[in-house]
Amino acid sequence: MLTLLLQIYIHTAKGVLIEVSPTVRIPRTFKRFAGLMVQLLHRLSIRSTNSQEKLLRVIQNPITDHLPPNCRKVTLSFDEQIVRPRNYIENLGPKESICVFVGAMAKGSDTFADEYVDEKIAISNYSLSASVACSKFCHAAEDVWDII
Repeated sequence: MLTLLLQIYIHTAKGVLIEVSPTVRIPRTFKRFAGLMVQLLHRLSIRSTNSQEKLLRVIQNPITDHLPPNCRKVTLSFDEQIVRPRNYIENLGPKESICVFVGAMAKGSDTFADEYVDEKIAISNYSLSASVACSKFCHAAEDVWDII
């Protein structure tokens, strides 16, 4: 049986919550991505052309209704105590999952997830882009969970 190790949700600036299927392939160009997002917001879901699977779908808030039980909720913030992502993941309890909130705005407040998170951590001495922060955390999880 395949265990789902990564589930992605997007929370837009306008408060729309989107569930992203692990099988989705995001378009390579911004123009196609923007078109897909417009279609999603009009239809509320995007289905696969090969099956009835929903690749993207708008779901109801709050995000916490969709997280697994016993889930540690953290957000990445530049101003917090620095931890190595690998060490952080290794210290999760045996039955504990993790939800990482990552802000994707270049500038702005890091309080976007304050109402949901249990703690804030920093994973670098430097301010990182959202893609680099996600990449560092995912690579650490792959190492800890021995995913090749």
